[in-house]
Amino acid sequence: MLLLSYIIVILYSISILLLFFYSLAHFNLLLNYLKSKKSTDKSVQFDLSKPNEIPFVTIQLPIYNERYVVERLLTTVAQMDYPKDRLEVQVLDDSTDDSVLETKELIKKLAQSGLDIKHIQRTDRKGFKAGALKEGLLTAKGEFIVIFDADFVPQKDWLYKTIPYFKNPKIGVVQTRWGHLNRDYSVLTKIQAFALDAHFTLEQVGRNSKLHFINFNGTAGVWRKQCILDAGNWESDTLTEDLDLSYRAQLKNWEFKYLENVVTPAELPAIISAARSQQFRWNKGGAENFSKNAIRVLQSESIGFKTKAHGMLHLLNSTMFLAIFTMAILSVPMLYIKNQFPVFEKVFDILIFFVITSILFFISYWATYKSIHGGGFKNFIKYITLFITFYTIAMGFSFHNTIAVLEGLWGKKSEFVRTPKLNIEGLKEKWKQNSYLSHTISKNIIVEGILILYFIFAMYSAFLLNDYSLIALHLMLFLGFSFVFVKSIQINK
Repeated sequence: MLLLSYIIVILYSISILLLFFYSLAHFNLLLNYLKSKKSTDKSVQFDLSKPNEIPFVTIQLPIYNERYVVERLLTTVAQMDYPKDRLEVQVLDDSTDDSVLETKELIKKLAQSGLDIKHIQRTDRKGFKAGALKEGLLTAKGEFIVIFDADFVPQKDWLYKTIPYFKNPKIGVVQTRWGHLNRDYSVLTKIQAFALDAHFTLEQVGRNSKLHFINFNGTAGVWRKQCILDAGNWESDTLTEDLDLSYRAQLKNWEFKYLENVVTPAELPAIISAARSQQFRWNKGGAENFSKNAIRVLQSESIGFKTKAHGMLHLLNSTMFLAIFTMAILSVPMLYIKNQFPVFEKVFDILIFFVITSILFFISYWATYKSIHGGGFKNFIKYITLFITFYTIAMGFSFHNTIAVLEGLWGKKSEFVRTPKLNIEGLKEKWKQNSYLSHTISKNIIVEGILILYFIFAMYSAFLLNDYSLIALHLMLFLGFSFVFVKSIQINK
């Protein structure tokens, strides 16, 4: 029993310390972010008012069964402001349903307006999105490759705000910040927007301002075609092909330019089944990329120590869910170990590092929230509520995301599961009849139901042992898993 207690204490302590060191790195990104605000952008840029400086651009639109958003996507892209003789659009259509027919008709109409638009279909979905992008690249005429996912709605002047930065021949990618069309639709969309805003402000700017590795976010960005090819082209051996190619390109010394002030609106997953599939893909893909690229980063002789450290922690992003879940599960037996073996009482004080971790995240996320929504007392009160809600629900996702991370680290392969696009703004309540929505309840959801009972027991244990040191944590875990479980068993709520 004592040996088991030692093992639990060690694993519990390691989990908390990993989260603490991750929060320190995150706080360092905050300092970088704040410093970047004081500097001016001195990038050399193309002057697109001069015809001889306007490069040829290919816009790639990878789609798969997107009947609800494809018209909005194609119409928006067709209206983008850029000389038509310097632009082509590739609709990379892997669809397997009758949305193909609608897409084909839309493309015919747009082609009649003088737009160079092509409908590219494959006989199979080999490589999924990465495979489609790679195939399109074979015939792409553009020197620069723009990518938009089906749920994005770029502004008309988007190309004029991004393409000029490629005058610097070292720039391989220009990435823009995501906006959120349905940020205020529900609690679920609010916390997703909250988390993504932190990534697209503090993390991307904090890394990019010091020339640390950042990632192309799969969409709403531009690649130099030469950079894609030099880095080894798109590969489909991970679920996050965008992160993979980003690291391979930067290891080849290509530079990335991140534009915080260019916002590209998109739709957030509004139901939990869609959010779960997206979270699973992102977290499993992140772990796969750690397995694939961590050694390359460590062995690189062209990047400095700080860039390596941040690069490794970036690749370990999703693995933090494993640390959160381990800490959460072991926190309950820790209560009993502390009560039965007084020798461990001092070790229990390591929880202070989790408190510090939470405070550091609270400060960091406030900086990003304020940069988008503004400061002031009222906004700060709103922020506190949103932060606690986000922190709680993130814990509720920890089991689901831990499974994704373990599968990624173990090398278990799975299909690229797309996130269903709903077009909530356009279809209003009709989106609930979306034929792509999943109504199945996975075994993971059943485990999450059991975890609700586990953390009820944890709170009962606090009263039983007269030890309330972890009751706030256990209450958050109970509420987080309850939210995820209840929303997951409801259909289209």
